[in-house]
Amino acid sequence: MHVLAHKGKYLSVRGPLNIARPIQGWPVIVQAGASEAGRQLAAETAELVFAAGGNIDASRAFYADVKGRMARIGRDPEGMKILPGALVVVGDTVDEAKAKRAHLDSLVHYDSGIASLNGMLGYDVSSFDPDGPLPEIPPTNASQSSRDRIVSAARQGNLTIRQLAARAGSFSGTAFVGTPATIADEMQHWLESEACDGFNVMFPFLPEGLDDFVDKVIPELQARGLFRREYEGKTLRENLGLARPENRFFESAARVAAE
Repeated sequence: MHVLAHKGKYLSVRGPLNIARPIQGWPVIVQAGASEAGRQLAAETAELVFAAGGNIDASRAFYADVKGRMARIGRDPEGMKILPGALVVVGDTVDEAKAKRAHLDSLVHYDSGIASLNGMLGYDVSSFDPDGPLPEIPPTNASQSSRDRIVSAARQGNLTIRQLAARAGSFSGTAFVGTPATIADEMQHWLESEACDGFNVMFPFLPEGLDDFVDKVIPELQARGLFRREYEGKTLRENLGLARPENRFFESAARVAAE
């Protein structure tokens, strides 16, 4: 056992813990946030990133930036998986899927949506014309990725505050809306163009939304070799394809044998 012997301003402890090292080495370290500080924190410490999503070009830029930072500080970029959040709405036709999404968005009450929009912007826009454009938003200490995503959507889509409120009250990030084949096409494009390593999949409603994805989209992804047919390992770390970290207090048996 290793004696910690920590002495700090608020806590001193001799240790050691009387438990074995976790089977994963340590739990998978997850980070979220796309600010400058958040990106650097991810590059230095994270093994899994819950990214905000958005359009594919922005996601590619984020992916390249964070993985590049890892390489520059001596970390293997394969030691981190970037998973943007993605809402999946499945239909037998693309028009049916779009109608599902439009119906769900229409159920968002304006008062609820505008509250969500204000929170994402870090700025109160409730006094502006709901059917007018989004005004210039001053810098704030709110989540930068959420703010930038909403502002970008407003400018690119010429969306009104009411439309943005409906989107903020439902889901404003990456969305794959279509048939199992078109959704698989989009996911494959994201993966192959290095916009992500996978997805943090979200469902529009439960249990049907989950069932649609499992029963219809997963088989399409499996047929393309993009999704496992069985789990390769016994732990989250193994199934994410992340290496088990070595014990920093002891040399690995492999290194000792090599020497």
